Amino acid sequence: MQNLNGGAHPRTLFEFHRRDYVYARERVVQVLLLLCALVSVFTTIGIIIVLLIQAIDFFREVPVWKFLTDTQWTPLFAEQHFGILPLLSGTMLTSFIALLVSVPLGLIIAIYLSEYAAPSVRKVVKPFLEVLAGIPTIVYGYFALVTVTPILQKIFPTMAGFNALSPGIVMGIMILPLVTSLSEDALRVVPKSLREGGYALGASKLQVSLSIVFPSALSGIIASIILAFSRAIGETMIVAIAAGQSTNINFNPLNSVSTMTAYIVQVSQGDTPYGTLSYNTIFAVAITLFLFTFLLNIISFRIRKRFLAVGGD
Repeated sequence: MQNLNGGAHPRTLFEFHRRDYVYARERVVQVLLLLCALVSVFTTIGIIIVLLIQAIDFFREVPVWKFLTDTQWTPLFAEQHFGILPLLSGTMLTSFIALLVSVPLGLIIAIYLSEYAAPSVRKVVKPFLEVLAGIPTIVYGYFALVTVTPILQKIFPTMAGFNALSPGIVMGIMILPLVTSLSEDALRVVPKSLREGGYALGASKLQVSLSIVFPSALSGIIASIILAFSRAIGETMIVAIAAGQSTNINFNPLNSVSTMTAYIVQVSQGDTPYGTLSYNTIFAVAITLFLFTFLLNIISFRIRKRFLAVGGD
């Protein structure tokens, strides 16, 4: 549109400048959001670089094969051994105990909330699960030490004051909301037509839940279990407080064990001189822990991606 003198109409110029302003503002917002997203990427890369640099210094003096196969872990003693297997066995033991607690309970609660619970009940139960997820892990650790362990010692008189069973059970309670929430999400996105088809064939609600809905959501449920396992492996304060520091290969849950995260806390307290071989062991243990959790997260992401693709179809 033009005015009487042949120039552009003032309203057209205003709209043109307004579009430029909106476009520039959107570009600024887009760049800021991109920078915020890159913070996590660069943080992860920085952590990996630091761990690799320090771990390489350690592995220059200790062969990788010896680190992975030696059955003794005594880097702080006069006779030093650097086998990660004792710490790995303690980590796996407490993590599997946590899964034995969280997976059955989490799946039962998820099925109940998804298939049976009324909306009013769901509104009450889910906030309590979120409260469990928000409790500091150090509180869980002292709860395991001063409450759960004395109760278990009445059942198992030979149980040590520091043991794998007590922190494993409490870790299971801690990761219970993770298993429940993700499993419920997987169950709820199962198409309603599958449920109706089961009812049309004469199946009961329990049969539909366990034979139709649960298998259909299995990929998402497995992903939630793997994520919970990764969370249990990386837990620090509960095992540092209640599991003990026994660096022997031991699969008896009534005895004391040491985990990878608990060892890192022990060395990081300041008694070990910085830069020594004993100090650099924490980076070797940390890179091992990182690789475990990274692998589990990749597996969970792949499974969950497949689940979402199937659910979208």
